[in-house]
Amino acid sequence: MRILALTKYKGTQYAGWQRQPNALTIQQVIEEQLSKYFNREITIYGAGRTDAGVHALGQRFHFDVDVDELDIDRLIYSLNKMLPDDISIEDMEEVEPDFHARLSAKSKIYNYLISFEAKSPFFYDTCYLCPKKFYVPTFKSALERFVGKHNFKNFTSKEEDKDNFVREIYSIDVVGEEEFLSITFRGTGFMRYMIRFIIGYAMDVAYGKYDIESIDELLSDDSERHIIASKAPSRGLLLVAVEY
Repeated sequence: MRILALTKYKGTQYAGWQRQPNALTIQQVIEEQLSKYFNREITIYGAGRTDAGVHALGQRFHFDVDVDELDIDRLIYSLNKMLPDDISIEDMEEVEPDFHARLSAKSKIYNYLISFEAKSPFFYDTCYLCPKKFYVPTFKSALERFVGKHNFKNFTSKEEDKDNFVREIYSIDVVGEEEFLSITFRGTGFMRYMIRFIIGYAMDVAYGKYDIESIDELLSDDSERHIIASKAPSRGLLLVAVEY
């Protein structure tokens, strides 16, 4: 039986989603508790990796369990009792045996939060407290340059990609103007650090460090790969949903 699950987590205390040999991760914690529940080793497969400090409202994963019947409500209840307070299971459902949480995904939605408050005890872990305000209209214009299908080789630290780093961003919506910005990305998929690089570079354009036209050059298929140095902090990033 293959189960698709929906999980939320606060990533502050974790080294990201994917299991690592010498650091605590979300995948490890969930796998350990599932294995205890079923009294056998359970491996889960996530819809995507989130980096250290990144949060999720709508991360998805699937796993297989060799049972004929399963009380899903009881499983969700028990797991949430077993898991730490910063990880929760929101939903589970049985899916077809060939369904894959990552490979079957059609698009993903991420959100990035920026606050211009000097200090905020409530937003510190889940929002980038930007120390210096930038010109928001220019920031928005810079982000618009990334919408569409482009080669994002300069906006990811990924070493190689079977699609030659080409991804399509369907939309980037910015809400807010004065003290708080919410930026929502929707696209086919996002590579390692991709959103954080995009946010960081758009901020630097808004600060006047780079010309807005430089974005088009960096997105060109013909340009030599030169990974940018601008990267926004992980704590402002949130995986909102995976769409199938």
